[in-house]
Amino acid sequence: MNCGAMVVGRFCHVCGQENTEPKETFWHMITHFFYDITHFDGSFFVTLKDLLFKPGFLSREYMLGRRKKYLHPVRMYVFTSAVFFLVFFATFHVSEGDLSVNKNAMGLDSLSIKERALEKAKTKEDSAEIIRGLELVGYSDSVTNVTTDTIISNDNKNGNLSFSLGWEANNYRSVKEYDSVQKSLPKNKRDAGISKAMTRKSVELNEKYENDQQKIGAALINKFLHSFPYLLFVSLPLYALFLKLLYIRHRKEYFFADHAVFLIHLYIFSFLFLLCYFGLDKLADKTGWRPIGIVQGILILTGVFYTLKAIKHFYRQGWGKTILKFILFNILCLFSLVLLFIVFFAFSFYQI
Repeated sequence: MNCGAMVVGRFCHVCGQENTEPKETFWHMITHFFYDITHFDGSFFVTLKDLLFKPGFLSREYMLGRRKKYLHPVRMYVFTSAVFFLVFFATFHVSEGDLSVNKNAMGLDSLSIKERALEKAKTKEDSAEIIRGLELVGYSDSVTNVTTDTIISNDNKNGNLSFSLGWEANNYRSVKEYDSVQKSLPKNKRDAGISKAMTRKSVELNEKYENDQQKIGAALINKFLHSFPYLLFVSLPLYALFLKLLYIRHRKEYFFADHAVFLIHLYIFSFLFLLCYFGLDKLADKTGWRPIGIVQGILILTGVFYTLKAIKHFYRQGWGKTILKFILFNILCLFSLVLLFIVFFAFSFYQI
């Protein structure tokens, strides 16, 4: 035993450790692992059944302290999110072939002119003078229709995503050249702040991926998709705060942790819901059976009704207040989700 005591019987009379054989088979390790995650003795299936068919019931039971026969919400979240994201990442992966490069003819023509002009530059001062000279003859105005930001859209004829780094990023062959040109310019002409950071990173990506916009786009989107687990992790306490504010008059009854547990159960349901939805989507792609779209529509309505009923059951308010707070909660979540998407997309951009 860990405590060093001599044991007679199944359990140690000092520390309580079970007296088991320390050597175990590989199969025993697998079954033990699955048991630890799901409590395969029945609590997993009891929890799953009540989660799906009794909206808000599990959260209420947890808040009231009746937890013994149910799987802990955090453990359930870890298990279902792991399954969901394994399926999600296996299903949704953007390859270079899924992207078309958004090129502007005027930008390409102007870029070739600049490249030929810069070939004659021997120093960074020469490069700066050439750029200023081109600007004086209207070089900048000729490419005003080309944006300087990263572009991802889906408006090309094939229906695939269209991606490009803006023309400004294509002005430079390397980060070293960009820094050199910037240093040679007067301070009031240099890039600054977000503009400088984005352009410099864009130049770095062009240099890293040899100006292959499709590779850059695929790497960026896949990096962003893989940030979703972290995005959900960050969103949970934020959304719990929204619920606490919406039910501020009941702050003595519902603590912050109670709102968080309710959201964890709602997230778990969302994972299961999305697995079903994506499964139907793939089935529709394979079979072309149109009624599947109707089933998906019914599934969405069911999900909305489930959420409403869960809120009503957990917070014990009438349908009028429940619907009003449901709408307000979704508005707050929508605005915060847009902000989170922007932040995580920016992080993804700087991590590839």
